[in-house]
Amino acid sequence: MAALVRCRVLFQTVRCPASIISGVCRSDSVSQTCLTERARCARHAFSGGVRPHSSGAQAGDDLIVRHLDGEDSGIVVLGINRPESKNAISKNLVMMMSEAVESLKKNNKVRTVILCSMVPGIFCAGADLKERAKMQQSEVGPFVTKARTLITELGTLPMPTIAALDGAALGGGLEMALACDIRVAATSAKMGLVETKLAIIPGAGGTQRLSRTVGVSVAKELIFAARVLSGEEAKGIGLVNHAVEQNPSGDAAYLRALDLAREFIPQGPIAIRMAKLAIDQGIEVDLKTGLAIEEACYSQVIPTKDRLEGLLAFREKRPPRFKGE
Repeated sequence: MAALVRCRVLFQTVRCPASIISGVCRSDSVSQTCLTERARCARHAFSGGVRPHSSGAQAGDDLIVRHLDGEDSGIVVLGINRPESKNAISKNLVMMMSEAVESLKKNNKVRTVILCSMVPGIFCAGADLKERAKMQQSEVGPFVTKARTLITELGTLPMPTIAALDGAALGGGLEMALACDIRVAATSAKMGLVETKLAIIPGAGGTQRLSRTVGVSVAKELIFAARVLSGEEAKGIGLVNHAVEQNPSGDAAYLRALDLAREFIPQGPIAIRMAKLAIDQGIEVDLKTGLAIEEACYSQVIPTKDRLEGLLAFREKRPPRFKGE
């Protein structure tokens, strides 16, 4: 996995028209240097057990979906990949992310999702304002609705989600991160809901999720001032769970997110999904109703084979082998 992470920057630097299919780096018309470097990186990456989401995954896609293998099986990495526009949210990116999220929602083998950037120094700069400027006024509302729906669907995925912020997360970029269960940031990363600078407001859940994350008064101050925080400042107010010093490869937050995902993998997958559901639904209601939701979620794990496996493993003093059944 470390080799994969080290290679991410190279993949963005050497941007030639190649396809990554079944662990092979192919190119029709590139220099020998480009071919050699990409092939070397692909070998390191795929020897770590990483494969593309499908044979149609292209190096130039706005979103790269990777299902990790081996001991990391069950971890899926969504990598935003629009270096020419600082990963700004475009129509195509919304479409690709919506398709990926819909696929993940139906996949019971997925244990944890990591949302990150494939572009060094940036997570997501928010809306693609160049594309937005070309839209008719009648197109803006429907597009924002689609983006809001995407972020809502991301927030309601049944498995844990982690946003790895190795660079700037502004506007809609931070709104995507807020929809994730856990956020990890490099101390040098910048983040903020800056929409009021453009005489608009956060339109994809930012006013609601930021308030629920850091408190109403703090959220108002940040949004009113369009303030941008560092990763370290964000950790101080509870906007991110972890703030880590950036490394020379520019992927410290991703590596920390991967470590967290690896902590989740050994636990009972159905139990984790039910715990997430109980927390997410319970936080929106009064305590009495929340306790009833918890009881209902607990009842779902009682008849599972995983619960019996957990008891058997405890008695036999061995690690449990959960199957999500």
